[in-house]
Amino acid sequence: MGVNNPSHQNAVRLTQYARGGGCACKIPPGELEETVAMLLPDGPGTDLMVGVEHGDDGAVVRVSPTMAIVVTADFFTPVVDDAYTFGRIAATNALSDIYAMGGEPLVALNLLGWPRETLPTELAAEVLRGGLDVGRKAHCHVAGGHSIDDPEPKYGMAVTGTAHPDKLLQIDAGRPGLPLSLTKPIGSGVLNSWHKATGEVSEAAIDVMTTLNADAGRLALAAGITCATDVTGFGLLGHLFKMARASGVSAVIDHAAVPLIEGTRAAARAGYMPGGSRRNLEWVLPHADTGAVSEQDLLLLADAQTSGGLLVAGELPGATVIGELVPRRDSVLIIR
Repeated sequence: MGVNNPSHQNAVRLTQYARGGGCACKIPPGELEETVAMLLPDGPGTDLMVGVEHGDDGAVVRVSPTMAIVVTADFFTPVVDDAYTFGRIAATNALSDIYAMGGEPLVALNLLGWPRETLPTELAAEVLRGGLDVGRKAHCHVAGGHSIDDPEPKYGMAVTGTAHPDKLLQIDAGRPGLPLSLTKPIGSGVLNSWHKATGEVSEAAIDVMTTLNADAGRLALAAGITCATDVTGFGLLGHLFKMARASGVSAVIDHAAVPLIEGTRAAARAGYMPGGSRRNLEWVLPHADTGAVSEQDLLLLADAQTSGGLLVAGELPGATVIGELVPRRDSVLIIR
């Protein structure tokens, strides 16, 4: 699988202190939509440009004709055992929502839950150090935050960024004829599940999860693209379904064109499929034409990602074209 088990790995296995892991521990998408259905936006004519209408990656508030504020929050339980690496992954994932909206991160606040009677505070400090290093890499200030005593370790960030009100990436801006581009391979959910069960480390998965989406977001804006989202806990199919539904189109996807992280298929065949991936597939199946695609391939397409890439409606240098948007049909998702 292209993995190793380094001798410097923490003696404490953080993943064993959490029921789920990473974005795979999100509330299922259908259940979440029912929960937030009553959080109605203020309506047209307000400065709240993006709220909860379509499940965009962040909220956007216009503060002037040339500036908007983009805000988001994201935190989760450990996907890896190493505390510093966990901090890097969680921070990268939180910053991704800003880039997915076409923004630049400005300042982040730490969100930390820690079982202080179970795990040493030195490990918590390593988690925070990982987040701080990612903030520095992104040229984003990391300034304090909030912590609680929690039975499960959790970490993430609340991030504020800036964007131009006329140059946003939104989930409802897809149009028929646009190609679908993916900027990172998928499979982190499967590989994180494998890591939790075996203790083996996938360096390929860590590399994907700690790569910022900064360049992808900037390239999308430079190319005049207006529709994008990032691929995280709802899986590629879940986030693509949300994009197509919000845009009033259908999405055709070539499952063989979707890139996988090294070792993903082997881990899936060995049975390391997170429950979140199965829930994602159950959610989209009523809206999908899956043709002759196998259940395992569908589960991989629905795999609950942590800190995944951008899914962009348009062609992007360095990204993989995996399908296209077409006029709305009976099925919102068409998988070939």
